[in-house]
Amino acid sequence: MTVQLQMLGTGDAHATNYYNNNGLLLSPGYTLMIDCGTTAPLALEAAGRSFREVDAVLITHTHSDHAGGLPELARLTHAGSGRKMTLLAAGPLIEPLRESYRKSLTGKSGSPRSLNEAFEVTPLKPATPFTLSAEVTLELIRTPHIRGKDSYSLLLNGDIFYSADMIFQPELLLKLVRRQGVRKIFHECQLTGAGTIHTALDDLLTLPEDVRSLISLMHYSDQKPWFEGKTAEMTFLEQHVIYPL
Repeated sequence: MTVQLQMLGTGDAHATNYYNNNGLLLSPGYTLMIDCGTTAPLALEAAGRSFREVDAVLITHTHSDHAGGLPELARLTHAGSGRKMTLLAAGPLIEPLRESYRKSLTGKSGSPRSLNEAFEVTPLKPATPFTLSAEVTLELIRTPHIRGKDSYSLLLNGDIFYSADMIFQPELLLKLVRRQGVRKIFHECQLTGAGTIHTALDDLLTLPEDVRSLISLMHYSDQKPWFEGKTAEMTFLEQHVIYPL
């Protein structure tokens, strides 16, 4: 088994035809969930999987379509086996995640009462490679999304870029491809309008062909079918499909 990516969902925060943009990084003996939005439990079930298969969850930023499923994840894992799943996040995200988890529990019962009770919380240092398993290393890259809110994209095994929600960063993408040898890019994409807090398709289309040819698009709206065949060399990631890396 090579390292693989299975997107549980590929939709943006407002999509109704696609689950939240969360994925599973699959490697022999180790499965990482990348983000855990509010639709993650349903998306896992639809994919024929469960949280029992997941060794750790990594959160790129604190918006609900990326972190809103953590309370349900905690409830299900504790109710099923009593285990505490590993939670990975950049150090600066830990306190905001604690606060959002605490607020989500107001008036609810059956879930662990704090983030640290729910998970084995493991802060990661950005720009520093972290070994997940024998087959996978990751490095967090801080990328801009919303002013005052940290967001971190991923560099997997040194040659695969997986974007968090982010504003268009052409210089970063060019550097990753032409200087660092990145061979695959999984990039969020706002299909219409100007990219003020996301990367617009029109922005990605301005990239050179050698960069566009490496890009698979994700985090898109329900308008996606209208844009098929209109993305130049870029392709769309599909939810639940397993892609070899």
